[in-house]
Amino acid sequence: MDDTKAPIYDRFTSSKVAVALTDTPVVMLIGPRQCGKTTLVRQFLDDPREYITLDDDTVLEAARHDPTGFVRGLDRVTIDEVQRAPEILRAIKMSVDGDRRPGRFLLTGSANVLSLPQVSESLAGRMEIVSLMPLSRSEIDNKSAVFLEAAFAGKLVKPNRPMIADELLQTVLVGGYPEMLRRENPRRRQAWARDYIRAIVERDVRDIAEIEKLDQLPKLLQVLAHHSGQLTNFTQIGGQLGIDDKTTRKYVGILEQLFLVHRLSPWFRNQLKRLIKTPKLHFIDSGLLAVLLGVTAEQVAKDRSCFGALLETYVFAEILKQTAWSDQRYALHHYRDKDQDEVDIVVENEQGALVGVEVKASATVHSSDFKGLRKLLEISGDDLKLGVVLYDGPNIVPFGDRLFAAPISCLWS
Repeated sequence: MDDTKAPIYDRFTSSKVAVALTDTPVVMLIGPRQCGKTTLVRQFLDDPREYITLDDDTVLEAARHDPTGFVRGLDRVTIDEVQRAPEILRAIKMSVDGDRRPGRFLLTGSANVLSLPQVSESLAGRMEIVSLMPLSRSEIDNKSAVFLEAAFAGKLVKPNRPMIADELLQTVLVGGYPEMLRRENPRRRQAWARDYIRAIVERDVRDIAEIEKLDQLPKLLQVLAHHSGQLTNFTQIGGQLGIDDKTTRKYVGILEQLFLVHRLSPWFRNQLKRLIKTPKLHFIDSGLLAVLLGVTAEQVAKDRSCFGALLETYVFAEILKQTAWSDQRYALHHYRDKDQDEVDIVVENEQGALVGVEVKASATVHSSDFKGLRKLLEISGDDLKLGVVLYDGPNIVPFGDRLFAAPISCLWS
């Protein structure tokens, strides 16, 4: 497909960047490589604003060799892929301390720079962090998503045209990376995804960490793919590769910094003794996960069981994306107790209100599918505003007080 014909999507996060530039000296847009950060920040080059990318090796060498000299004289500038030269962050701090005008520096990073000590030490109180994930379904369709807002009001918005069956399957297999969406041929998507993972391991990992056994990371990703949506057992995961628990935790942390995976912490309250307090692991993108697992539409047609983990990853990612652009602050968790009752995703707002989401890769829902949600309702009482089983069907069906079965596409309707 010709690059000139690639669609330009309206990213809902762009308004957060625009507002931050009006009152904050440094704004940093973080998210996975190839998710659309550069395209988004180029929207702000008409200010006028200079554009510099540290993916240029000559520019990168200059930034690393003399960070202070590199930053001196820069004003109203966009610096792309700043995690490649974190040395310049201290120089940016010095520049901003001498001139606190808003919008001077717009930075992007393909690693979670909040975990880099140079950021926490240098730019605390001077910088706003904005997250950008791969495209959400609502951004692809150019429709505003109100799922979280409605859910915390105890409501669901019925989709005009529910996405079910093969259409839903194809959507989950493609995921949200713009380059995956551009490729109609599944094999071309698989080729891009494999190259993408290799490029991250061979280049981006080196920018943020020193790894003795770099060749272990692709193998670790393959193992983690088979654990997506499950409780993390680092000893078990590392054992499959012959690495210890401590090293496994370190390597998973690096993959998390690079926005490939996300650890979902358990939801609990201090007085609750019978809850499992182990995080779950999710991939950020279902399309990438599908390639790592080797799952195709033909395979799902023969064996539906391989679709469940992919669908849960897709739903988790859609909710995560909505929290990234929302003006409200939400925390995402999972629930699981020692009776093995669980809720896939628990969303909590700043007031402590909750929404529980269970995911089912089936066209039918049974009362037993609400077992975990009922347990959560019993524990949290009025704090649970809505409990929903999202399924591969077309109708919203009530299953009791504040409990519903609903189509997956309620997420973007």
